Amino acid sequence: MNWTENKLIKIAVLDLYEGFPNQGMRCIQEIVEHWAQTNNISFTYHTYNVRQELVVPDLSYDLYISSGGPGSPLETEGEPWDNLYMDWLRMVENWNNDVSNPVKKHVFFICHSFQLACRYYDIAEVCKRKSTSFGVFPIHRMHEGENETVFQGMRDPFYAVDSRDYQVISPNHQKLRKMGAQILAIEKHRPHVPYERAIMSIRFNDYFIGTQFHPEADAIGMSMYLQREDKKAGVIENHGEAKWKSMVEQLQDPEKIMWTYKNILPNFLNLAVGELVVV
Repeated sequence: MNWTENKLIKIAVLDLYEGFPNQGMRCIQEIVEHWAQTNNISFTYHTYNVRQELVVPDLSYDLYISSGGPGSPLETEGEPWDNLYMDWLRMVENWNNDVSNPVKKHVFFICHSFQLACRYYDIAEVCKRKSTSFGVFPIHRMHEGENETVFQGMRDPFYAVDSRDYQVISPNHQKLRKMGAQILAIEKHRPHVPYERAIMSIRFNDYFIGTQFHPEADAIGMSMYLQREDKKAGVIENHGEAKWKSMVEQLQDPEKIMWTYKNILPNFLNLAVGELVVV
């Protein structure tokens, strides 16, 4: 990738986990490090603990990844960290909308961050699920998702880790069209239940994209999580032992979450960094 020759790529990660133990932050960093090593790219990597330390990155970074996190994406509206996050999102958006800035800044929103972005743009209903979604599930691409650079190499359906108590449903198609946004993927078809299928990915604009699922999840971290006695007991209690065994088995399939792990965020990094050439 000669377009990055002699350039130091600055990457900022917004940590929304509020100190809760998780595998997400480790996975994001490992994906970035492997991508940089594979492509011989020099980079700096800074993490911002948004919720606990009330900090967000400035505009000196080349690209941003915003993590998942616990809790409701609705009940924090108006809280200091939530206001700060929305101000940051607006700041990056304003930068990208300014024609005097030829080099734009890409952002990837994961799970909780995705829900916050949907709330910010008011393009769909963000609400609590009837029950927790947790496991490895098929994700179905929409027509727009077939042409999405970040989904290059992905199958239909592809598989990803889904872990959430909230969901994004009932898109406002008029608003989506007006802002040039596209729904890229939706959740698995469940003909046995009378619930609307959730939106699993949106390209908000040319530079902002997000997923409701966890593209950073890897088999090692997920397996460790499921093998913990408390988590194993929780899954079995809520979903049954057959579900727990099925989840463990699916983690061994390289065509499932590891395919997602190896493609989506690396594709995003290629796209974001590939546009850093000043015309």
